Amino acid sequence: MKACGLVVEYNPLHNGHLYHIQEAKKISKAECIVAVMSGSFLQRGEPAIIDKFHRTKMALHSGVDIVIELPYRYAVQSSALFAEGAIHLLHEIGASTMCFGSESGNINNFISSYHQLKENQVEFSKVLKSQLTQGKSYPTASKKAYEKVGLTTSALDLSQPNNILGFSYVRSILDEQLPIKPFTIKRTNSNFHDERITSNIASATSIRNQLISEGMISTDTQSTVPKETITQLEHYKQQSKTWHTWESYFPLIHYRVMTMTLKDLKSIKGVDEGLEHRLKQTAKTATSFKQWMEMIKTKRYTWTRLQRMFVHILTNTKKKDYHAFNKKIPYIRILGLTSIGKKFLHINKKQLSVPVITQLSRDIHPMLRMEEKASYAYYSILQPLANQKLRRQEIKPPIIV
Repeated sequence: MKACGLVVEYNPLHNGHLYHIQEAKKISKAECIVAVMSGSFLQRGEPAIIDKFHRTKMALHSGVDIVIELPYRYAVQSSALFAEGAIHLLHEIGASTMCFGSESGNINNFISSYHQLKENQVEFSKVLKSQLTQGKSYPTASKKAYEKVGLTTSALDLSQPNNILGFSYVRSILDEQLPIKPFTIKRTNSNFHDERITSNIASATSIRNQLISEGMISTDTQSTVPKETITQLEHYKQQSKTWHTWESYFPLIHYRVMTMTLKDLKSIKGVDEGLEHRLKQTAKTATSFKQWMEMIKTKRYTWTRLQRMFVHILTNTKKKDYHAFNKKIPYIRILGLTSIGKKFLHINKKQLSVPVITQLSRDIHPMLRMEEKASYAYYSILQPLANQKLRRQEIKPPIIV
């Protein structure tokens, strides 16, 4: 039984994602679609607008057969580490193919670019190091390095966000020589960072902006998402009374920074190069999360990097917590599955080299402890009864559709 893997966040799942699921199944000829999905906090350092369990239901009603949680340790990371965790999970569960969306839409461009980078790795590393030494942010420095070795051409422009992520998937597969065949489909209509809805294929950013600004699902938004997405958005809002945004967490983060010592701040993942001093100083006058971000941001520190740092402050995730793990994926956590997904797991369970986890328990892996902390932090902005009810999902069996 063949499985095709997707790496997703579904924040929320929209028509573009639906197209991706359908095309992935078609071009891979797979019977089972496996989605590796970020949990409470996402790759760009943001809280998911609704929780992972409601997003799992969106996925299972839209053509996905198994939803696996991408551990926090990989989810709130740079594209390379994000991809590494996701690809290794797909390998562990037995996916023989994977499909991602990109601005390029041509997998041969990704593979040839991988070999081109390998041939020019010394030059690439030299330029990257030079740019970082000059105080450039990592994305700016890597773009210059890619330019130097000819990897921002029209064939594969590695200044484009989905191309960058897709290239990270391909690198993970080829570097580790994993038996996964990659496919890519061209993104349709909207751009990754579009802030306004202009058609029925809209970016997740524009959909979230509408939800947050209006506090409800407008007619424009309804035309951009499947019915199940509307159902789950409404259901979650009814229970939680909110969408999760950074502004909701501002009082909590502000309190933590104001009461932590410089030494404690410095121990947090992402608080590097003296950022603890900048955090303390700006916290004295910041009155909103956005304002605080604008006060801290420099050419060296991107918005995304700073948001990831704030996630780690919120969850009290320390540098030593990351150093405690080796490269091997220690478990597969199933958030939900269909009858096809159950059949795939039953067929492949004897070949799995890591345990399958279906819920949090008392005796859990240290990496799952990070997940537990992230869950407590994520639901912390809710009223006590809603908090308890929604967080209880962590100890329940996986969602079955």
